[in-house]
Amino acid sequence: MNALQKLQERYAIGEARALYELVLSQRFGLSRTDILLGKDTTLSAKEQEELQIIIERVAKGEPVQYVLGQEEFCGRAFLVGPGVLIPRPETQQLIGLIKQNVAPKKTVLDIGTGSGCIAITLALEGYKVSAFDVSDEALAYACKNAERLGAEVDFRQENILQPEPSDECWDAIVSNPPYICKSEAEAMDENVLEHEPHLALFVPDDDPLLFYRAIAEFAQQHLADKGWLFFEINRAYPKQVEELLLQKGYEEVKIVKDEFDNNRFVCARKK
Repeated sequence: MNALQKLQERYAIGEARALYELVLSQRFGLSRTDILLGKDTTLSAKEQEELQIIIERVAKGEPVQYVLGQEEFCGRAFLVGPGVLIPRPETQQLIGLIKQNVAPKKTVLDIGTGSGCIAITLALEGYKVSAFDVSDEALAYACKNAERLGAEVDFRQENILQPEPSDECWDAIVSNPPYICKSEAEAMDENVLEHEPHLALFVPDDDPLLFYRAIAEFAQQHLADKGWLFFEINRAYPKQVEELLLQKGYEEVKIVKDEFDNNRFVCARKK
């Protein structure tokens, strides 16, 4: 059985082929054209053995990003592995929203930085960036990514639900916090549930706005006047997040759709 057939035991043919092409591209430097020309059949014995090991892991449901050790975000490769959330393509739109509203060289805080993909991308775009995460593992990956990509970010271990007292202020605060309710887990892919950190994914069913509330309250004290707040949200709760921010006294509150027409982001401004 060849590698593609092995993947098709678990994935639909289109997804299996995309995974196969991704592995051959990232690990072996083969393009889609190379594959069409049959160059994947000319790998050395050592490379064939490595390919087989990778395919076996992916076919068992391990995220291909963890197997390959990286994921692309805004055109850059970020190291990822167990203990850190895999960057999602839709999150890249947050970078554009920030750039539309906040001038370069302004200060930005990224709360729940994970792999550091948002913080590092913004730093490389000319912003002065700080980033919080509660997880030792996530911060280790974030620091490695910053060093590899040549970004200067002030990473700190911080639990935003119990923040340390501080008088610091930023021009913008951005967060893609945990927002999936435990009751939504049944509809999720098994490879996400079994491998990605639940700490970065889930909130209690009885308090889906837990992190939005905590961050909105933190931002009241730590955003500069007229500073911006940016969230990625659970598409089931856009109005609730909007109402929360209005109740907290924010203005210019706006729900923004992603490229798939889902309510995915909310931005707001401190008075």
